[in-house]
Amino acid sequence: MQKAIDIAWRYQFLTYPNPAVGACVVRDNEILSTEAHREAGLPHAEVNALKIAYLTAYPNSPLQNFKESFEIHNFLIEHHNNFFKDCEIFVTLEPCNHTGRTPACANLLQEVGFKKVYIGSLDPNNLASGGCETLQKSGVDVEVGILKEECDNLLFPFFKWHNDKFRFFKLAIRADGSCDGGYITSQDSLNLVHKIRTKLDLLIIGGNTVRIDRPTLDSRFVDGGKASDILIFSKQKEFDTTIPLFNIPNRKVLIGDNLEEFDINFSMIEGGLSLLETLKNEIDMLMLFISYKNSKVSQFDVTKYGFIKVHSYFVNQFDEIIFYKTPTDNTLL
Repeated sequence: MQKAIDIAWRYQFLTYPNPAVGACVVRDNEILSTEAHREAGLPHAEVNALKIAYLTAYPNSPLQNFKESFEIHNFLIEHHNNFFKDCEIFVTLEPCNHTGRTPACANLLQEVGFKKVYIGSLDPNNLASGGCETLQKSGVDVEVGILKEECDNLLFPFFKWHNDKFRFFKLAIRADGSCDGGYITSQDSLNLVHKIRTKLDLLIIGGNTVRIDRPTLDSRFVDGGKASDILIFSKQKEFDTTIPLFNIPNRKVLIGDNLEEFDINFSMIEGGLSLLETLKNEIDMLMLFISYKNSKVSQFDVTKYGFIKVHSYFVNQFDEIIFYKTPTDNTLL
């Protein structure tokens, strides 16, 4: 289950409005595949994991060319050859039980005949929930609550934006604690941030940053990626409109100093330590990028803000991403 959790975090926020989900297929204590849901509308984690596991035994199968959820589902149901009868699957979230843009994963798991299904968190979305019951009724052995707290942490952004709204702060900082002087992290991290921007309902930036840095804040590192609408958080309402961010086609630029005036489902705040201090009680999570390019040990201590670490991973040899829940969210689900 930890393998499934780890891979799912790498797609956190990129699956909006869907949850980030991971799945791991195991047979005789050997991992056959570990996969994640990568983007809304694309195959779910279970589908990706079953496809890769199946291809370990049938590498020349036509399945290797299938990309769409429905065609992968249909192929596996018709041609599984009892491949999965001795397999177990670990899924961070209850398999979905409805057909929408993608078919129901619970139906796929029961049709191909898994030996056992381990589930981390039950689905809080009434539309998609019920997969656990469907599997049990069909005779599949199901165990719920494996690494539940860790799976709940992974699910938390979805829970928030599904039921209300979700706002997180993205901070990039060097290991020595500095965060000025141009780009801090590597191109890999920049690419990820730009991908996340394409999913946002709103990108929030401080007024001083706009005036001093004159940023563009687009998604140019993503082919065809849309540029987020912008909220400039500032009491001063006058800005030089030749600043690049004002001149991106099909973008709205708002200005205000009260976040609650803007009923936005999914938003990210980009800023430095002063803006984090100002808005620390207005956010649900902190996504911290730390660059170790010039130092192997981080001198920056975010715990003074009361944040609690929930997950971390390295993008490459230099950049680490750490996710924190905020003091106002001591209980996630």
